Amino acid sequence: MRSLTFAFSLVSLTFIQARVIVDPLDLATYDDSTARTSFFPLAAAAYSTNPQKCLSAKFSNAQLRRQVNVQCDSGGKNDICSAYTALLPANNAVVLSFRGTQGFLQLIEEADKSVFQSQSQWIAGGKVSKYFGDAFNTLWNAGMKDDVNYLLHTNPTFEVWVTGHSLGGSMASLAASYIVSNQIAPGNKVKLITYGQPRTGNTPFAVAHDAQMAYSYRVTHNRDVVPHIPNEGMEDYKHHKAEVFYKESMKPGASYKVCSSADESNDCSNGLLITASVSDHLTYFTKDVSQWGEAGCN
Repeated sequence: MRSLTFAFSLVSLTFIQARVIVDPLDLATYDDSTARTSFFPLAAAAYSTNPQKCLSAKFSNAQLRRQVNVQCDSGGKNDICSAYTALLPANNAVVLSFRGTQGFLQLIEEADKSVFQSQSQWIAGGKVSKYFGDAFNTLWNAGMKDDVNYLLHTNPTFEVWVTGHSLGGSMASLAASYIVSNQIAPGNKVKLITYGQPRTGNTPFAVAHDAQMAYSYRVTHNRDVVPHIPNEGMEDYKHHKAEVFYKESMKPGASYKVCSSADESNDCSNGLLITASVSDHLTYFTKDVSQWGEAGCN
């Protein structure tokens, strides 16, 4: 992943200094500690061939249910998408975590139009990238559906925690939306935090997604290029809210800003003059996401 280089158009917008601001009308409040010490290890664990190592290192009595691996789509790209389900009894949570892939970054590098110019209708409303939708649906039908239904049937009061990095962030976004749309769990029981998520669907999708759950956060790291892909003008792609933007440092105690506007705000990463960093995409909370996950989150 580190060897990839990108050439993208620069966004000429005014940057406003990051600081901690949360919209008082939000029904949920972003918490750095939750994103850093709970959801982030869960996202990183998806990069491991044995997610249980991360789960055991960071959570008490965590139980991996199953890891599922599938070919991302039928377009012959040979990208493998992966996700896992788990139970966190001490946190009263059922977990769905989705992995990013090197192949996905290669598709972006090559500006493969099949990823973003082909869209499909989404159950909650609007349209999403067919690539992302197919990847999620294939994983869901390859075992995740059965595992989630089982875990929630045996733990009906638990919350549903959904997370992922990069491509995994888009699949996590769709998973959370799908679970609410199909009444598998109510919106007030679903918590979504993604890292370096690309734009996943169009404006009607973003609006529908915003209405489904209050606890929905897209964490972005400084000049990470992926959250700015594809361009907003391409097939009407738009992020759902809310963005949590860390400018430069993601060390403990670093400042951040929460932009919960229904439209992407220039107060967060959309206001940067340059958004073309691969390094910032690979590194969150001072960790190389995939390497840290592969090492068991130690």
